[in-house]
Amino acid sequence: MKAIVLHRVGEPEDLHLEHVADPTPAHGEVIVRLRAAALNHRDLYICRGQYAGLRFPIIPGSDGVGEIASLGDGVENLKVGDQVIINPSINWGDNPRVQGPDFRILGLPDNGTLAQLVKVPAQNVLPRPAGLSDEEVAAIPLAGLTAYRAVVTRGELQAGETVLILGIGGGVATFALMIAQQLGARVLVTSGSEEKIARARSLGAKGGFNYKTTNWVKAVQDATDGQGPDLIIDGTGGQTFDIALDAARPGGRIVTYGSTTGVVPEVAVRRIFWKQLNIHGSTMGSPTDFRAMLSLFGEGKLRPIVDRVFPLVETGTALKHMDHAAQFGKIVLKID
Repeated sequence: MKAIVLHRVGEPEDLHLEHVADPTPAHGEVIVRLRAAALNHRDLYICRGQYAGLRFPIIPGSDGVGEIASLGDGVENLKVGDQVIINPSINWGDNPRVQGPDFRILGLPDNGTLAQLVKVPAQNVLPRPAGLSDEEVAAIPLAGLTAYRAVVTRGELQAGETVLILGIGGGVATFALMIAQQLGARVLVTSGSEEKIARARSLGAKGGFNYKTTNWVKAVQDATDGQGPDLIIDGTGGQTFDIALDAARPGGRIVTYGSTTGVVPEVAVRRIFWKQLNIHGSTMGSPTDFRAMLSLFGEGKLRPIVDRVFPLVETGTALKHMDHAAQFGKIVLKID
């Protein structure tokens, strides 16, 4: 098969399409012939050696859609030709509150979806949502799951509440906006791009604040009767997380799922205890989260936002597009 293989730490332009051996399924596994995959910041971090557990060579990629090409021994209720979406959250474990010690994400340490074929546990493939294109379905798994758990499972967002999504435009943040809207919440967003704020408003956001040109904490408080939002969803970390403590409503919740801008600086803890804030961490999601998230898509319900589609051979170019932070929604790779 053809695949994007990473042999060493480097830059996106170092990624090339090459021929590798087809995977073969072990007991309880299936091979999926992929039609489309999607990129995540995780793939960029792996390429640059900024991710734990690196090994080489590795085929990156966590998101994918396709059809069952072959079955390993012991696989039931699936057949060759079934149209499936892949859940990249592997071996979550038995505790819905937290992943177990054997948890891993598809694409490292296991070979991932930037290839024509991928091997996954049979329990990690589900019927694809109907009524969506291959590219739309491929956009869903990792970002959709992360957003759902952050907003619903950990954030416990309720209809009528106000949620602030920091850094709109990325895959998870965009899914968080869509899911919160679906739940009947009032959504506010921040971005450094007026264009992205306008796109978010077109999707139903009731307010957007440019953190480069305005005091967004004051703007958010003014938009919430001086109180702040009930829930803040943050994947940026760094100084933004620290400032979010000022924006939060007393007694409110903050869910953090990433740190794309770096580690959080020293935090004045009194702001947390004096405001009675609830701080929740969130990573990926359980099989129950994934199924609940999928139920929101297809058949006339939510449609993922696809920013651009590249051929698999242009994975390096697609990752550079992601690195420039110009996208709104998911960057997808079409696989011939």
